[in-house]
Amino acid sequence: MMITLPLSAAIVCLAFVSSLLMTAIVHRYALRALLDVPNERSSHVRPTPRGGGLAIGLVFLSAVGLLATFDILPASLSAALIGGGLLVAGVGWLDDHRPVAARWRILVHFAAALWAVFCLGGFPSISLGQITLPLGWLGHVLAVIGVVWLINLYNFMDGIDGLAAGEAVTVALAAAGLLWLSGAVELALVAAVFAAACGGFLWWNWQPAKIFMGDAGSGLLGYCFAVLALASEKAAAVPVVIWMILLAVFVLDATFTLLSRVIGGEKWYNAHRMHAYQRLTQLGFSHARVTSGVLLVNLLLLAPIAWFLVRQPIWTGLIVPGVVLLGWFVWKAVQHRFGKTQS
Repeated sequence: MMITLPLSAAIVCLAFVSSLLMTAIVHRYALRALLDVPNERSSHVRPTPRGGGLAIGLVFLSAVGLLATFDILPASLSAALIGGGLLVAGVGWLDDHRPVAARWRILVHFAAALWAVFCLGGFPSISLGQITLPLGWLGHVLAVIGVVWLINLYNFMDGIDGLAAGEAVTVALAAAGLLWLSGAVELALVAAVFAAACGGFLWWNWQPAKIFMGDAGSGLLGYCFAVLALASEKAAAVPVVIWMILLAVFVLDATFTLLSRVIGGEKWYNAHRMHAYQRLTQLGFSHARVTSGVLLVNLLLLAPIAWFLVRQPIWTGLIVPGVVLLGWFVWKAVQHRFGKTQS
């Protein structure tokens, strides 16, 4: 089936409305069965239902299945998204009801990652600017590890109202535009539908959040971004490194915080409130203000950088380290300011 702009717009609008309504249904259930009571590590102050990410998963994965049925999407991509997505969302949904041991969650995440890399035909090389670096079998291993890391990274960053869903909406929309300009129309449509499914949930999740996405949603969002990035690289459309630029706020905050905890000898796997976005709320900034700041950075800084690098890949080796250095400076500044308030 030929993908036209009016058809794409109709599909995206339908996904948004479906997510909006599905979240309302999940909200009614979660009020009875999945109430998140605040504790000393929480960023919210009143009991709030969680598990709303189920609505995102149901809408997005159903849409992917329908698009594949009408031959709009290749079977390999739909199988990767649906198969692994159900695994990640499923174990997250169970964890939202009753804690699942970390080793079992990680095992499921690795199974989903292996499935994704298998369905997409492996990951033998990566584009770094104008250079294509052959990776061989190591590429497949790195791809699996990368998928698992992004699943858990997204879970780490889901801690205040609207942040994880807002990040998904802005990054997916920016990626959809880049994919469309690159001629990868099918992938662009998937990214736009993903943004719409997250957008319907975001209406419920904006401060003050009426429902949290829970592990059923956060892990799924990270998984879907990983699969779309790998598929985009394989299609020679938008390289993985560009996706990491778009996701830089989450990738850098989570990575710097993890490294800081490991270097400090702390148990990195324990719950904490040390991410830069959490420090900002502890400094008195509202959830809405922190989230809005992240979304503006995505749209006004990172998206233009990503667009420039797609057009001028020769600058990748200079700009990517610059983004990492800028991210480290901002992260360090936030941590330093928080430290001064505690001394």
